[in-house]
This record gives sequence, structure tokens and C-alpha cells, in this order.
Amino acid sequence: MSFKIHVSGAAEQAVRSAVPQLVADLVASGITDQNPTLWGPDAESESAKRLGWTEAVSVSRPLVPEILALRDKLHAQGVDHIVLAGMGGSSLAPEVITRTFGVELTVLDSTAPGQVLAALNDRLAATAIVVSSKSGSTVETDSQRRVFEQAFTDAGIDARERIIVVTDPGSPLDGSARDEGFTVFNADPNVGGRYSALTAFGLVPSGLAGVDIAALLDEAESVLVELSIDDEHNPGLILGAAIAATSPRKDKLGIVADGTHIVGFADWAEQLIAESTGKSGTGILPVVLDPLAPELESRPSDLQIVRIVDDADAIHLLPRDRHEGEILVSGTLGAQMIVWEYAVAVAGRLLGINPFDQPDVESAKAAARGLLDERPEATPAAFTDGGIEVRGDASVLGDASDVGGAVKALLAQLPEDGYVSIQAYVDRLALPQLEGLRSMVAAIAGRPVTFGWGPRFLHSTGQYHKGGPAQGVYLQITEKTSTDLEIPGRPFTFGQLIEAQAAGDAGVLREHGRPVITLTLTNPQDDVLALFEAIN
Repeated sequence: MSFKIHVSGAAEQAVRSAVPQLVADLVASGITDQNPTLWGPDAESESAKRLGWTEAVSVSRPLVPEILALRDKLHAQGVDHIVLAGMGGSSLAPEVITRTFGVELTVLDSTAPGQVLAALNDRLAATAIVVSSKSGSTVETDSQRRVFEQAFTDAGIDARERIIVVTDPGSPLDGSARDEGFTVFNADPNVGGRYSALTAFGLVPSGLAGVDIAALLDEAESVLVELSIDDEHNPGLILGAAIAATSPRKDKLGIVADGTHIVGFADWAEQLIAESTGKSGTGILPVVLDPLAPELESRPSDLQIVRIVDDADAIHLLPRDRHEGEILVSGTLGAQMIVWEYAVAVAGRLLGINPFDQPDVESAKAAARGLLDERPEATPAAFTDGGIEVRGDASVLGDASDVGGAVKALLAQLPEDGYVSIQAYVDRLALPQLEGLRSMVAAIAGRPVTFGWGPRFLHSTGQYHKGGPAQGVYLQITEKTSTDLEIPGRPFTFGQLIEAQAAGDAGVLREHGRPVITLTLTNPQDDVLALFEAIN
């Protein structure tokens, strides 16, 4: 069997109480048959055009030889370095696929100028870029395409030979790319971005980078029959019930990668779960944890743990390894992806929400566009501590006068069932250590803490922040650098774009009544150590 699941504790009780009704309601076969009525009348119109992922394996098969032929053509031209410009599902799926298969792919899902420059300056002569955008209008992806097209042209390289586009048929990008002579792969328009792992969005960049994408589809296909049967052993029904039907509700899901054969899976699952369920004031908050995370010691009562392990059965051989109360899942990457997609669709039904829309994602984008258009003066800092500027409403900061006090004041706003979201709008290649703040703050707060690189999380957990329960407090980290980069044909730079994205999201969070503070590192390399010391 290519997928195994073991449940115990509250998750097991949830499965026993919810799965029989799911079976009786023919939910599994209904999903496979693309029945749009499963999520209620309000969701029906959206669901009717978002269930194509259930047949992604068969629809995607004809793409495989086309992708491999293009890979061979590129290799013959000395092009063996693939860059992916994409956001959300367009980047997260190829990232976990290539990392798991041990293949190099440069994922460019940032507007930090230093990060864009790093990709531009890495083997340009041997580089092709895959530009992935479902709508064809994603500002980050459009900006990345523009700067690479200019770089190729300046280097005397025909950009038409080096830019590959993945988009929905009929999108603005589809038409313009074909007119300009770029290679275009169309994805199934009846699949939402976060469910697109096994479509052209996941397969084109992964296949060009060197992944055996036929094998990935085989892995997914191996569980399709199980997933389609209305049976109490259906892994999609079991997993969906285990994560969404606990009583009392555990509305936070700690995802721990204990296995060795899948790399980075939690980051992909995070978007699938948060963007699908975080709306109408409810949802499941995914929390990406390492095996030594403080939350695994403190065990908040509203946190359900799921472990991605090498063998969900074998881990039960020894009493000390039973992980009582946890969900254990194992399986190949392709199998995991399709099972989790079914499970999250099932979870949406159990939660009474539409798992296929994302009503609050656009708000941060609109706010950023407004700031780029109007170019208002930056909000003055409430105070500066060393090289770190601190911004936030007086109602949040109180009488804080240093960074440590500001973070303490923010954490004081945490409700008993709350969580902390750390959002780093910085060059993550230059400041990877910032991710270490997650465990530090979790140990201090005694509550689940999420960490996201901006702006990529806006296409992932950003939906949950605004549409989910009003439980979060938000710590933004931004930077000032001397590095910037013009965007050809645009009246703003990458530096101005990422600054507007951070400020726009903070503004929307405040409008939703969410406590947020912003810490700006004016000399990032020096200030990051001071930041850790202040918070600790």
C-alpha cells in the first residue's frame, strides 16, 4: 500500500464518529464524480469549476512526453539550470517535488531584490525560467518574468528560447506569451492553484529540472481507487475526519516531518489546509513543526499533531514510539499529495465551508496596489531601538520602549486559544536564521507559532489570517537594504513592491482587528542578532 494512516486519541474518536456518515453520504465517490453539491448551495457554483484535480493524473499524462522533449532540447543547448517564478501552489508543489526527488530547482517566490538578483546572477547562460501563474496577472510573477526577459536580451540570449509559461487557457498571460513566441503549457482551468500539484503547474518545472514525473503520477494513481470508494477504510475520509471532526475541536494542526524520504512536505500542505479552510471565522491552522519544536513538549489542548513518517505501522512496534493521540501518515509523495487533497475537501464539508474559494486573499493585494499607486509617506516609527524601527498601534505597543517590550506587549494580546504568526519580508537567502525565531517565540508564548516568508505566505496562510478565527497576533519583520532592482516597464522597483506588500498586509490585518507590530531591520546583518537577543 502506498499510503498508510494510523490514528489514536481524539483523532481516532473523530474518525469513528464522522466517517460512517461520510460513507453513508457517498462523499468519496461524490468527490471523484465531481459532485459540486457536497459543500452546500452557497459553494456550488465555485465547486462546479474546481474539482478537476480529481482526474489530474489522467489529464496530465499527455504532458509528460512534451515536458521531457523540451528538457532534452534545452539540455542540447547547454541549458540545465531551471528557475521557477511562481507564487503559492505554483511554487510550493514543485519545491517539495524537486527536493524529494533530489533535483535542483531555483524557486523564485519572493520580491526581495537581493533574492531576485541572486537568481539573475546564477548561471544565466545555462538558465531557463518557468513562469507559472494561473491567472496570468500575479504581480510577483509578472515582475520576475520582466526582469529575466531583460537580462536574457542584454546578454544576447533569445528570451523566446529561455522563457516557458504555465498558465490557464485564455488568461492574459496565455495570449501575450503565445504572441511573443514563448513556449506555453496550459493547465486545467478547473483546478485551483493549491490543488494543482499534479497538473502542469507541478509537473512542468519539476520535469524540466529532472524529476521522473511519470513516476510521481504513478504514485498518485496507486491510491485513486481507494480514495473513490465509499468505505470506512478510505484514507481520504479518515484523514479528513481526523483533522476536522475532533470534539472538542482541535483547530490547529501541527505538521511534523519525522520521515526521511519526503522533503518539505509540510510547507506544501500548509497552503492547501490554510487557504482551503480558513474562512467564515473558522478553519484549521497548519503549524509547521520540527521534531524538537516546543509545542511538542507543551502540547496545547487545541493542537492536533500529524506526523509524516516513513512507515505509519512500524512506528508502533515499540511502546515509546507509539505517539499516542497523534495522526501518523506514510506513503510516497504522489500518494500523499492526492490523499491530502481529498482529505482537505472532506474537511471543508465537515467544517461547513467552501474549500475551493479564497475570499480574503485579494485584500492584501489590493492594499499593496493602492500603496504603489499613491506612494504615501512611510508610517513613522513609534520608536527605534538600536537599528530596529518599531511600528504598531498604541493599543498594541502600550508603553513599550524597546524591541523586547514591543514583542512582550504583542504576546500579551494572545487569547487562550491564540497563535502567533511571524512574517519575514526579507531576503531569505541572506537571513535564513530568522526562521529560528519560530521556536524561540513558541517557547516564550506557550502557544503555537507559525513562520512565513513574505510575500509568499500571502498566497498561503494569508487567507487564514483574515478569514479564520480572530485568534492571531502578528509579528512582521522587514528590512532596509541598499540593494534594489528596477522592474522593466513598471514605475516601481522590487524594493518598493515588497515594502508595499508588507505595509498593505499589515493595514488589512489592522482593519480586521488583528494585533500587529512591524520590526524593520535598518542594517539587517547587524540587527538580526540584536533582534534575537531582544526577544530572548
